[in-house]
Amino acid sequence: MTALALAPGMSRMARAGIRVILLLAALIALVLLMPATEPFFHWLFPGLQQPVYSRASFLTLTLSHLGLVALSGAIVIAAGMAVAIAVTRPSGAAFAGIVDTITAVGQTFPPVAVLALAVPLLGFGAAPTIVALTAYGILPVIDSTVAGLRSVPPPAIDAARGMGFTRGERLLLVELPLAAPIILAGIRTTLAINIGTATIGSTVGALTLGSPIIEGLSGSNTAYVIQGAIVVALLAVTVDQAFAWLDLVLRRHRG
Repeated sequence: MTALALAPGMSRMARAGIRVILLLAALIALVLLMPATEPFFHWLFPGLQQPVYSRASFLTLTLSHLGLVALSGAIVIAAGMAVAIAVTRPSGAAFAGIVDTITAVGQTFPPVAVLALAVPLLGFGAAPTIVALTAYGILPVIDSTVAGLRSVPPPAIDAARGMGFTRGERLLLVELPLAAPIILAGIRTTLAINIGTATIGSTVGALTLGSPIIEGLSGSNTAYVIQGAIVVALLAVTVDQAFAWLDLVLRRHRG
């Protein structure tokens, strides 16, 4: 980060972009070079015969973890935005209260409880994890999309209407672009939640970065817990900063 401090003339967006690149490089290096840290963890925990998790490579764990987050995130974004758009239209305004209640109730259920309910229906593996992540992550997307669409200045919509835009064109070309920064904040929150929450998927057989954490906890292997936690944390920070950079890009183009 010293290089960033030495470049006071650099724009905020450029600094954010460089920060993302540095975090991504650190994440890739950590994931690929984790086996090389064995001497360090052996020194840190001399009583452990196997100080580095090796049941699956950290590259495999990270890619599987990202796959679960990406798939559940895509479902959440598509469903959440569709519901939010529907309840902000005149024809769906009456359902806004019902949607708020349902999503709020879904948010109060712990992901572990959702997993417990989903396993008898879907079996073990990735499927119940995706259901849990979807149920837990949809509320921020709905809330942010509703807030973003309601924040669009009425004169902008009136101007588009005066130019002959259809309802669909007003939504796609005016409302969603103007609401994008607020919508993005909800998506950013959801993905951050899901990256952390996906770790519990390993309790039902999904391959995630929670695998070394859970195995470490069950086997009293603190090294495994540290390794999994560090990669998850760095992954979450990298994704969060990538969205922070994207937010700056959108606000710049919006301005």
